[in-house]
Amino acid sequence: MEKLMKSTNYPRTRESLQIDLQNLGLEPGARVLVHSSLSSMGWINGGEVAIIQALMDTVTDTGTIVMPSQSVILSNPAEWENPPVPRDWWKVIRDTMPAYDPIYTPTTGMGSVVEVFRSFPGVIRSSHPSYSFVAWGKDKEKIIANQSLNFSLGEQSPLAKLYDSDAHILFLGTTYETCTAFHLAEYRVGYKKVMTKGAPLNLNGKRVWKEYQELEFREELFEKLGQDFEAEYPVNIGIVGSAASRLIPLKVAVYFAEKWLNKHDQMLLY
Repeated sequence: MEKLMKSTNYPRTRESLQIDLQNLGLEPGARVLVHSSLSSMGWINGGEVAIIQALMDTVTDTGTIVMPSQSVILSNPAEWENPPVPRDWWKVIRDTMPAYDPIYTPTTGMGSVVEVFRSFPGVIRSSHPSYSFVAWGKDKEKIIANQSLNFSLGEQSPLAKLYDSDAHILFLGTTYETCTAFHLAEYRVGYKKVMTKGAPLNLNGKRVWKEYQELEFREELFEKLGQDFEAEYPVNIGIVGSAASRLIPLKVAVYFAEKWLNKHDQMLLY
């Protein structure tokens, strides 16, 4: 807390954050996919709650706020690497892992803003046990509904619906490495290494371990991809709180990512 306060020139508030968001180009009625880093934003009176309220004030109830709410800890322990668990634990972990519940299953590594947002009044969450999304606002049901268990970030996902609705991506102190929308481009290019994953679900009132198909994601490419995107397309860049922030059109970013990933993969063939 002391370090945050020393790095902040003036008290950030719900109202000042709204002004920052408006200056960045976020407008009433916008549909926006938000990635955030609370620690990057300096000291804020109200913390996560003030950030969420400022976002809601800015887009209003005519807009829609969406955030990734992944819970990837609900996964096959055979895949765990940080840290790994002994092989003779795997079956016990799979058999006793609590089933995904959109209300109380916490997010994994998504940041505290998402964790607070998912419990806000009017926020709903999608059904995927590992790669869910949370949403608030006018189009929340349309965007969140019917996410596919298999290939969860592809054509039957909230990402595809955001693409079709001309949404924007908002980075609050985060980098392109966090750009979930780039995964949609991964489904639309030639490279498709498919993996079998698993997670516990509640089906008809009974806990079951359910396997599903997913791509091998390549987040390690996203930062360079994003830098090249900025070199070709205009990006709204500004400060929200103390955080370097960006607002970009999701459809344009995914379109560029498709071209970039195809070119990247072709170069690897030679």
